[in-house]
Amino acid sequence: MRKTLLFLYLLSLGSIAAYGQTRLTQDPKLERQLHESGLIHQPLPLDIENSFETNGWKKEVLQSAPLTRSAGTEGWSHSGAGSMSFSTEKTVSGKGSIKLQFPTFTGKRATGSPSDPDYATYGNSSVTYHLDGANLEKYNRIVFSIYPDCDGARIVNMNLTFRNADTPAKKGYNQPSGSHLINFINKEWNQCFLEIDEYQRDKVISITFSTALKGKDRTTGDSAIYYLDNLQLQTVKAPEKVSGWIPADGKISYSTTGYAVNHPKTALINTNLTIDAGKRFQLLTPTGEIAYEGDIRKEKTTLGEFGLIDFTSFNNPGEYQLKVGTSLTPTFRIGERLWEDSQWKVLNFIFCQRCGHPVPGKHSTCHVDLMSRHDGRSISYSGGWHDAGDLSQQTLQTGDVAFALLEAYNKQRNTNPTLAARLREEAEWGVEFILKNRYGDGYRASSMGLLIWQDGVFNTLDDISSVRVQNMAFDNFLYAGYEAYASMTLDNDPMQQEYLLRVAEEDFAFAMEKFKKDGFDQFVQPYEHSYNTSKSQYMATISWSASQLYKLTGKPSYADIAAEYIRYTLDCQRTEPLKDKDGTRGFFYRDKSRKSIVHYIHQSREQVYMQAMVMLCETQKEHPDYPKWVNSIQLYGEYLKGMMKYTHPYGMIPSGVYHAEEYKDTTNFYALHLFPPANAKELYTEQIKRGVQLDKEHYMKRFPVWFNIFNGNTAIHLSNGKSAAICGNFLKDKELLNIGLEQLYWTVGKNPFGQSLIYGEGHNYPQLNTFSSGEMTGEMPVGIRTLGNDDVPYWPQTNNACYKEVWITSAGKWLSLIAEY
Repeated sequence: MRKTLLFLYLLSLGSIAAYGQTRLTQDPKLERQLHESGLIHQPLPLDIENSFETNGWKKEVLQSAPLTRSAGTEGWSHSGAGSMSFSTEKTVSGKGSIKLQFPTFTGKRATGSPSDPDYATYGNSSVTYHLDGANLEKYNRIVFSIYPDCDGARIVNMNLTFRNADTPAKKGYNQPSGSHLINFINKEWNQCFLEIDEYQRDKVISITFSTALKGKDRTTGDSAIYYLDNLQLQTVKAPEKVSGWIPADGKISYSTTGYAVNHPKTALINTNLTIDAGKRFQLLTPTGEIAYEGDIRKEKTTLGEFGLIDFTSFNNPGEYQLKVGTSLTPTFRIGERLWEDSQWKVLNFIFCQRCGHPVPGKHSTCHVDLMSRHDGRSISYSGGWHDAGDLSQQTLQTGDVAFALLEAYNKQRNTNPTLAARLREEAEWGVEFILKNRYGDGYRASSMGLLIWQDGVFNTLDDISSVRVQNMAFDNFLYAGYEAYASMTLDNDPMQQEYLLRVAEEDFAFAMEKFKKDGFDQFVQPYEHSYNTSKSQYMATISWSASQLYKLTGKPSYADIAAEYIRYTLDCQRTEPLKDKDGTRGFFYRDKSRKSIVHYIHQSREQVYMQAMVMLCETQKEHPDYPKWVNSIQLYGEYLKGMMKYTHPYGMIPSGVYHAEEYKDTTNFYALHLFPPANAKELYTEQIKRGVQLDKEHYMKRFPVWFNIFNGNTAIHLSNGKSAAICGNFLKDKELLNIGLEQLYWTVGKNPFGQSLIYGEGHNYPQLNTFSSGEMTGEMPVGIRTLGNDDVPYWPQTNNACYKEVWITSAGKWLSLIAEY
């Protein structure tokens, strides 16, 4: 490890010297932090100065009142492990605090649901304040202070649960579900708030503070204590907008990272601000000089009425601020190499999610006593990256992210060699995991849902040996493609290259043998991200994987397979226009029956259609079907371009076209929609009707149809952005490349909430749901969702799974899209 760290550091110095003005980052502060971290061999520090929470404390407080009736434990109750008492040893109010104390070891095995017993904790400990139906509608924020005194704990957090009575629903309010997770710094007072303006709070029953017992990491002591003090209700001026398309009054929605030169550069405001500002905007330098100014255009679209700020013609690199009236944004950048800093940060997040590797300040070597078993053999499932905010792991997801890291490496290797080297190193960590879990007969350890830390000692109470093991043709096709790409990329280790070539061919052969024998896989594990795979996506994946192997080996048999299997996918593409005014076409159906159109609900691999088509075009230019592949790319590109008016003036790609009766195709419907409610048919109909009707049978949905906790849009629109960029690069179509860029802009703040969804990138990024690894620079969520059956974005402060849960899939999609530019 020390040799690797020294090598990367010396390489960074060499690259700066070799490339003159070229540096690791565009931000000197970040560059210093990168060197201090050993180029991220320990986590980057958190920049809380530009966070949503820091901005929240700047709001004007109009009124304030104590939440609790008196000092002491009156009105409080305790449940779960440990005990509650009143304490004066830790207090910020001077009146004393509620003390919650519990042991970190129960002496029992963690328990979960009967259907998934290993997705378990050792219980919970909580304190509840009973409000007995109080009306809190005049308040819109809860404020409180918490002091964790948790022996040896690196990660400490609690959930705040707000419970209102089941009173008649009021228009404009959300009846809260789930809890709000807050991460703390151990052994100091943490000042916290939660805005509750959106909650129905006409008859509040209780507020609960709880924490789960997740086992002991190496440094964890025997007891945990939380002191809770200074609970207040407040009314603040201008509570956050949580739903809808129109920016809040006084807010400018813009890309908080910045904008690429020679591409569109726009921002949005509420038309109320337009009137106040005299319909002009200014682009200012950090010293306050006017670099550019122009009129604000009033635009009425399918989303509403906006003030559009357009400074596309301004291309001078530098740092700037937008000003409209008295509203002034923080600085952002216009320039080249715009996304490199975000790549370092997202890379930091992925490193922090490493399993089986000590991450300073996060955890020790973990989960070596988590095992898979097959054919009398066992493999430790330690490695790769933890899936999300919990400690779950999916081999295929690690493969997805490793591939994205390799794509990013190939893009950067001649531009920023130090960043490239670190991307390659992290990719190699993921590649090792997909290789180590092979049993060599088509079977692989595939996934595990997990919430606890383990002691790392075999034959003790917390050992787990129920990691899922499967022989899935679809998975092996993808692994073969990833292994082939890795073999072509990782040229620093010839023996590894040879091994990757061999296993790529083996895995492809295993997959093809099983596919020819059994046909399309019966996906049996709904928690794995391949579960919703359609037949058209399946066949596109086979083609893409075969093209990778053809490119690697030159063997004509792979070229033949790639061309043969894409024909099924081509038969699933809509080529005849719909009966709408635009003649919409180009999208893909799930299979040749054409009853259901391809959609996703939080995971997405939609980019594989264009990856497969372009790979065919690049590797088999003389093939008789070449014009068909080009036509498919053109059709899909036009489909993407045609959708953009439905989210204009934002740039987020809509979810796409839906048929009115897809629920009748029950096999596909229930493969896509996990654990749907009994009234899924009715909900589906209501949700698509909240979109835009195209013709008698079809609707355009901006956000997906979804019914349960599995929702969030980041992976979906970034995958679509990848598709747009792939098409744009192949067709040399700048409009499509701009659509891809707009997905990046949306993610870092050009959205209705003006928030960056990457912690530490740009400005106004919120805490996210990451209860196992704590807050991390570069963390990304599952994404913005909708509320109820609406087709409008919803993004409250409430920090809940899975939409606000951090997810390495989102990080992989981010890196993969950037690799196209």
